[in-house]
Amino acid sequence: MAAALALAAAPGLGQTVADGAAPAAADAGLARPVASPALAVAGENKPLADNEVAFTADRIDYDYQAKIVTASGDVRMVRQGTHLRADKVIWNRGTGKAHAYGSVAVQNPQGDTSYADELELTDDLKNGIAQNLLLVLENGGRMAALKGQRQNGVYTLEHAAYSPCDVTTDHGCPKQPLWEITADRVTYDPERHRLSYRDARLRFFGVPLFWLPAFSHPDGSGQGGNSGLLVPDASYNSRNGLSLQLPYFWQIAPNRDLTVTPHLFTAVLPMIEAQYRELNSLGAFQIHGYATSSSQASNNVVNSTREFRGYIDANGRYQLGPDWTIRASIREVTDKTFLRRYEISDDDRLRSTISAERIDDDSYLSIAGWRFRTLVLGQSQKTQPFAVPLIDYRRRIGESLLGGTFTLQANTLAITRDEGQSTQRAFAGVQWQKWSLLPTGQLLTFTAYARGDVYHSADNDLTTTTIYQGDPGWQTRGIAAAAVDMRWPFVGTLFGGTQRVTPRVQFVASPHAKNLAIPNEDARAIDLEDSNLFALNRFNGYDRWEGDTRVTYGLDYALDLPRFALRSVIGQSYRLAGPDSLFPDGTGLSGDFSDIVGRTTIRYGSFVSLTHRFRLDKHSLAVRRSEVDATLGTQDTYVLIGYLNLNRNISPEIEDLRDHQELRLGGRVLLMKRWSVFGSTTVDLTNEVNTTNPLASTADGFNPVQSRVGLAYEDDCFRASIQWHRDFAAFGDARRGSTIQFQLAFKNLGR
Repeated sequence: MAAALALAAAPGLGQTVADGAAPAAADAGLARPVASPALAVAGENKPLADNEVAFTADRIDYDYQAKIVTASGDVRMVRQGTHLRADKVIWNRGTGKAHAYGSVAVQNPQGDTSYADELELTDDLKNGIAQNLLLVLENGGRMAALKGQRQNGVYTLEHAAYSPCDVTTDHGCPKQPLWEITADRVTYDPERHRLSYRDARLRFFGVPLFWLPAFSHPDGSGQGGNSGLLVPDASYNSRNGLSLQLPYFWQIAPNRDLTVTPHLFTAVLPMIEAQYRELNSLGAFQIHGYATSSSQASNNVVNSTREFRGYIDANGRYQLGPDWTIRASIREVTDKTFLRRYEISDDDRLRSTISAERIDDDSYLSIAGWRFRTLVLGQSQKTQPFAVPLIDYRRRIGESLLGGTFTLQANTLAITRDEGQSTQRAFAGVQWQKWSLLPTGQLLTFTAYARGDVYHSADNDLTTTTIYQGDPGWQTRGIAAAAVDMRWPFVGTLFGGTQRVTPRVQFVASPHAKNLAIPNEDARAIDLEDSNLFALNRFNGYDRWEGDTRVTYGLDYALDLPRFALRSVIGQSYRLAGPDSLFPDGTGLSGDFSDIVGRTTIRYGSFVSLTHRFRLDKHSLAVRRSEVDATLGTQDTYVLIGYLNLNRNISPEIEDLRDHQELRLGGRVLLMKRWSVFGSTTVDLTNEVNTTNPLASTADGFNPVQSRVGLAYEDDCFRASIQWHRDFAAFGDARRGSTIQFQLAFKNLGR
């Protein structure tokens, strides 16, 4: 018959908890599997004073003269969040000491569990001492020691071993861990979530790799935020030679940290990298930078003189009250080839911006500024734009006229260049919309739109593309449009699932608007596709307006079956009245009829995901745009396919609309559960013809851009990979070449 008591401990006595004998030696002890003990105590959820202990046992004997309590038979005790389980416990209430015997397990409030055959501890269960101790951490790591003690919540283990690796096979048999750390002394502080070693050795497959006189790392809980070394990285390429990265993490405060990474090279001078992060009551920001001294290139000519080179990437977001948000992103670099030379980024343009936004239920205000930096060799930075300020304000007025919703908008933008065209723009507009569902199932959307624009520009002739220049000086424009859009869904069953067919028709009427006299800064990359087919204005910016009368028609189809989904849309437009000379040939919008555009998406469980976008020539049905994105396979073994073919036959003088053909492949194959092979490649398939000599091709239709292939191993506590990467494009001192990268990661090591 089980007994349950709540006894008051003698006040003023010391506090100790212990853990006891498990393995005969530290190394062997790690491999001993231990089942999770039953630690619950009946009634432990009842309020207890700090000096009370709740426990249950099959039998309890009490020696009144010696003040000794003997509990036996599945003894379970709990005090202040610490649990104990043993076959027998002898508790001396006079001395405050307790001895536990037989399958002893003690679990602290953090969830770490100590195992022993016998231990000595104090009655508050917080301090103790044991021989042959096994300590299993809540996160899965474990330590074994010939001797261990716990004092004031901190464990100290003598002649100990630690490993986060599995110590049992799939069949439950014990095995040696893949790697472990052995040390003369290990200190574990659950409050700091950190393990510290003295005279430590890292063993891999039982073979010592290296020795450290002192060493520490986090316990793997993801808490505690301590300073320390991170996992190093090594690579080799022909530009910089052998590279070794040695990052160090410094936890300045719970909300601030700094990571400093020296980059050591055999062929060039070292580089320093630093990243500072901070989180405060208003928001968060980070500053990331690189600095070195090396020679650089301009227009593919390498300068042998060493100069300071560097890069800074800073961003942040502050929330100033419930409505206001401040955002900023700054990206600056000393020269055009630095990022590629040191394999930091392949970007050909850097954008810096700062903005203030105010958002509430019915209004939006944005005040922003943009700066662009080109990294293209031969392109002058003085031709790049500054967009300051860019102000956009919108306000929504709920149901009012005829039950519709009004949206008011005001916008202004100023673009300047050191050498090039400058443009200033301001406009104010209003849009009214109403949605109506007819009894027969049609969904109607009524739209009315009006806007007035004012522009000023100078140095227009410095813009090389004529159709973007506009007329210099002041220009004004008025815009108006009305539209009605009808969707009529039909729903039924098919193949045990549901299908939906939705015809759609839209009528748009808009008078001719001034366009070519207006500078075009933000509406250059016009291209008809399924996403803008039914847009009121199919230009992607404000500087151009599609003024005409047209009808747009299309069909949406959806099929949903168990584990299978199909979505498809196709459509076209017809211009009833209005000019067609605004759109260059090849955009899909020149002429009365537009090209035919569509999109199809297929999903089969989590194994197949396929999206295909297309545009067909209205006359010949030739494919003018074909874009495929596909993922086939499981989470472990898969292939990624991306293909883009823009065969629009647009004049090469329009730089924003040039044709392009590209193939992207990637994949991963899992081998033998732990091993995997992975790789990817990008190939430019564009076949361009030199306009001055048609017989001389500037691109042969197969130009690799980047490729990589690698081999990786990963288990529960260790990850290793080797990867080959090649850039095929020469870019100044960032000349083409191969990079071999090595990575090793031991679970919980680092910091």
